[in-house]
Parts: sequence; C-alpha cells; structure tokens
Amino acid sequence: MTSPAPQVNRLRPRRSCLAVPGSNPRFLEKAQGLPADQVFLDLEDACAPLAKPEARHTIVKFLNEGDWTGKTRVVRVNDWTTEWTYRDVVTVVEGAGPNLDCIMLPKVQDAQQVVALDLLLTQIEKTMGFEVGKIGIEAQIENAQGLNNVNEIAQASPRVETIIFGPADFMASINMKSLVVGEQPPGYPADAYHYILMKILMAARANNLQAIDGPYLQIRNVDGYREVAQRAAALGFDGKWVLHPGQVEASNEIFSPSQEDFDHAELILDAYEYYTSEAGGKKGSAMIGDEMIDEASRKMALVISGKGRAAGMTRTSKFEAPEA
Repeated sequence: MTSPAPQVNRLRPRRSCLAVPGSNPRFLEKAQGLPADQVFLDLEDACAPLAKPEARHTIVKFLNEGDWTGKTRVVRVNDWTTEWTYRDVVTVVEGAGPNLDCIMLPKVQDAQQVVALDLLLTQIEKTMGFEVGKIGIEAQIENAQGLNNVNEIAQASPRVETIIFGPADFMASINMKSLVVGEQPPGYPADAYHYILMKILMAARANNLQAIDGPYLQIRNVDGYREVAQRAAALGFDGKWVLHPGQVEASNEIFSPSQEDFDHAELILDAYEYYTSEAGGKKGSAMIGDEMIDEASRKMALVISGKGRAAGMTRTSKFEAPEA
C-alpha cells in the first residue's frame, strides 16, 4: 500500500532543473547562487562508484547547511538494479529529510520500482518522525520498457510529481544512430523524439504531473540548447535539465510565457469572470476587441497565467469593464 498524500504542492516551478555532482563541494556551493528553479544533487551518473558513499554525506551536509531559498531541492539516487539505491535513500533522507523536497529515481522501468521507493520513504519518515508523504518522487524514463509502462509509473504513487525524459540512456537502449544527446539522428527527416516526448507528456497530464525534458550535453552550445528546449516547451513541457550555468537563463526564459502572452492571459481571465457574472450580463461568451472568448479560452489562459505566476511575473495591464 502506498502512503497517503499530504497537502503538498506537487506542481512546483521547474523551468530549469540544474544537475550538480553530489561529490563536488565547489559545485554544490556555486549552485546555491544560480537562478535555477530546481537543483538536483546527483548520486548517479555524476558520481564515480568509489565516490558515492562519501557523496551521500556531502549531500546531507549541503542540504542541511546550504541556502537553497526559492529552489526545489532534489537528490537523484542510483537505480534499483544497483547495490547503492537503498543506502542512498536511507542516508540522505534520514540525514536531511526536512530539507529535501524530492527523490529522483532514474531508469524507472515499471510501477513497482516507484512503489518500492514510496514504501522505503514511508518507513524512514515514520522511523524519524517526519511528515509521511511529504517527500515527492521524480521518475526518470530512460529506456523502451519504461516508456511502455509510463502510464502505470505515473499512477504508481501519490508522491510522484514529475515524469522526466532521459535521452542519453534512452537513445542507447533503442540503438538510435546518434552520438549527440538530444540532437536528431542523421538520415531521419522528422523529429525522432516526438513520439517519446508526447507519450511522456500525455502520461504526466493525465495524472496532473509535470513533464520535464532531459539534458543537452553540448553545454557551450547555447543556441543548440535553445532549439531543443523550444521544441519541448512548444509541446507543453514544464522545464528542462541544465548542466551548465549558461543554460539556466535560456531555460527560464523558454519555459516562461512572454510578457505579452501573460498579460493577454490575465486579461482573458478577468474578462471572462466579468462577462459571466451578473454585472456582465451572465454571458457564456464575449468579445475582447476582435477576439471571442469562452470557457475553452479561460482554460487555455489558466495554463499561461499559471506558468507566468509560477515564474514570478507581474502583469503590466488590467481589465476595465465597459461603461454601462
């Protein structure tokens, strides 16, 4: 049985998700001052096997003593097929549970792997006297089996907050003919990632979760990063990994609405509220200039408005009701 869901905001801002090696104190220190929405301290690929045990304790120290104000704090543990996972979770959560928002589980292949993490977290929380269910889970899809099971993975626990695309391992798992992570394979004239991204997005949205795109490894090619990030943002993804400080600003910008779109969305919401009220004539639809708005318009505006508000945007215009 999975844990009960407490009143936790599972839809945190995640426009930029900064990866930081858990074994590198200098990077852990620097990450605190970068404007990333989320920082995940990595015990998996960014840590050499011999460095993992010490890195657990380094992460605990920085979670407890660092200033992570305004950031979602996440630790990526090793996947369940390794010998490190349970000790990663126990050490980090027992040591820094109150200062931790989520555990990221890589290479998730089926729902039972998420359930197992949920149960372990629940046991630790009960043992330590922490609030049960407060720590969320981020599930990373990195192979064909995980993608086939993504709907069940998304539903596996009330702790799940995000579904993440892991492109490097995924490309290897399906024998994709490319060595540049996130770039299109040569010889294929369309978007080779469209199906993968859309399947992840549908599973996330059907379960009120966030969808996050994975890394772009050519860290100094900001134009290339922008192109790949804009693809994910256009589909509706909530954010993308960043591996270098130079990618943070681009990601925050791309996954935020423009000021014009944010203002327009806020205007639609105010106008719709007015026109459907008694004072506005109880109308089901109305005109704003040359544009007709209705309930569907309100729903679309809510998406843009929500992203803008999460990004800390403020409107620069206001709705004025027409004079009687």
